[in-house]
Amino acid sequence: MKNNKKEKSNALRNYIYMLRFIGKHTPFMLFGYLFFDVLATLPWTLTNVVLLKYIIDVVSEGKDYHRIFIALIGFVLFIIIGNLLTTLFYEVSMPKQKEKLYFSLYKTIYEKAAKMDFEAYDNPEYYNDLVLAMTSMNDRAQAVLSNTQDILTNIAGVLTIGTVIITIDPMCLVFVALCVAIMTPIGRKIAKVNVERTEAMTPLDRKNLYFCRVFYLQDYAKELRLSGAGKMIEARYNKNIFDRIFTISPYLSKQWKLYFCQESLPMTMLIYLGITIFMGYKAIVTKEIGMGDFAATFNGAASISNSVFAITSWFAISIRENGLYVEKFKRFMNAKEKILSGDVKTVFNKPVTIKFENVSFAYPGTEKKVLKNINLEISPYKKIALVGYNGAGKTTLTNLLLRLYDVTEGRITVNGIDIRDWDIKSYHENFAAVFQDFSLFGATLGENVSMNDTPDKENVKKALKASSFDRELPEDTDSILLREFDENGVSLSGGEAQKIAIARAFYKDCPFAILDEPSANLDPVAEYSLNHSMSKASEDKTVIFISHRLSTTVMADEIYMLENGEIVEHGSHEKLMEIDGKYAYMFRLQAEKYNEQQNAKKD
Repeated sequence: MKNNKKEKSNALRNYIYMLRFIGKHTPFMLFGYLFFDVLATLPWTLTNVVLLKYIIDVVSEGKDYHRIFIALIGFVLFIIIGNLLTTLFYEVSMPKQKEKLYFSLYKTIYEKAAKMDFEAYDNPEYYNDLVLAMTSMNDRAQAVLSNTQDILTNIAGVLTIGTVIITIDPMCLVFVALCVAIMTPIGRKIAKVNVERTEAMTPLDRKNLYFCRVFYLQDYAKELRLSGAGKMIEARYNKNIFDRIFTISPYLSKQWKLYFCQESLPMTMLIYLGITIFMGYKAIVTKEIGMGDFAATFNGAASISNSVFAITSWFAISIRENGLYVEKFKRFMNAKEKILSGDVKTVFNKPVTIKFENVSFAYPGTEKKVLKNINLEISPYKKIALVGYNGAGKTTLTNLLLRLYDVTEGRITVNGIDIRDWDIKSYHENFAAVFQDFSLFGATLGENVSMNDTPDKENVKKALKASSFDRELPEDTDSILLREFDENGVSLSGGEAQKIAIARAFYKDCPFAILDEPSANLDPVAEYSLNHSMSKASEDKTVIFISHRLSTTVMADEIYMLENGEIVEHGSHEKLMEIDGKYAYMFRLQAEKYNEQQNAKKD
């Protein structure tokens, strides 16, 4: 019982939270939604009660029929003015207000997501809340507005018509009160069953969304066409449909019974039958009221009951359902950053010394250390290679240097200052990073290299040359990549895309460059050309690169071999080959495989 009350209280607070958000960013939208619908709807409600009563009373008196004409003119004018204002709001102002709300909502989400730590993406709850906020909060915000609008419209109708009925015969409200007393708890049960139904269907809905992604995303298109995966997925999809029907059936059985009890019994017995007999008796037998009063109370009582039915069932369900979504949005917005910015603001114009001092690291939520007691010093202008098997900790080490995560133990210093003391934004300006899972954007070639909308064309060309990108495009650096925004957008091979990503590191005027698997998508000839170009273009930078292909590491001044989170060997290529340890073993193994492949091609 306490949990149920707490859920209702939270749902209401979440509703108010979203209304405040809307009121802050689009106040006119909030006012218009809550005012104009009442203005448009209330006259029609009053027509069935007040105007009908007035017309019947005048007809019953048998004189001064012109009063009906005057009343009709007044109602018509009121409705026309209300419709004019409402139409202007919904057709002229509302589309603009929706765009403002959309902009404000997603701008808020983007800004919050940009501030959050990279490690937040390792948290499934945070990531789910982010995805939910990105995909559904605009619709949910408008649903909150729409539900609130409907509730206020019904409450306004109840209060207005209730006042009219009281002036005719307060006893009618007894019938209404009894009807409400019966309908309200049934409405709560309906709302509860609906929420339980939604919760039961949520895992199956999530599966449905997965199937949709598989069937329409290009990522899966090849596999579906060239293998038997299509039939496998289709079979699972069909099973999910049967599971959905099986799951939803008991809830549907409960719902129709509750709806029947709520809609039919109280409305039929108390309003349509009870008030009809009671007021009909007073109008026909005792002559205590006129036929206009009879019609007004009958229509008014039915209207009030319908409004209460809507408020206690449909709106209660909507408030609770929308409240759950808003709760996740609130949780996302209230998430706290763990990586806090320091005060040191320095952007270096040349490389300085980087040190790792007894650095250990375990990912949040785990105790296993993926890096253990790392000690290394990177002198200015050096070319450093990190090598090792998958899971050795190479990418994690560079993520710590970029302060995407904070070290668990030890410290990292740049120019003798702990990187946790730096202002994060200015600290990141010192680094250019190209990640293994890089992305290209639906923008021009120049914008994809410069990562801004005002690229310097000459610098873009120099950066592309440094990354060995030599494809000629129709509009040079102004050529649009991808086809999201332009059907004539340029499609690139994996190697070409990687070269553009590498060019970003050379375009950015900064002292440090981090390259994670820079030649992963390149053939040996292109790799050799890239290594030569990178070596020449990075003379004024400190470069740290990660590579599984050890032919790339030959150009490095210092190579660090990692295994199980520890540095097991380090030195130049020549020194490590002389030691004849793990690095030498890996290098010879790769060289043998490469020679075998080349010989096989010749044969």
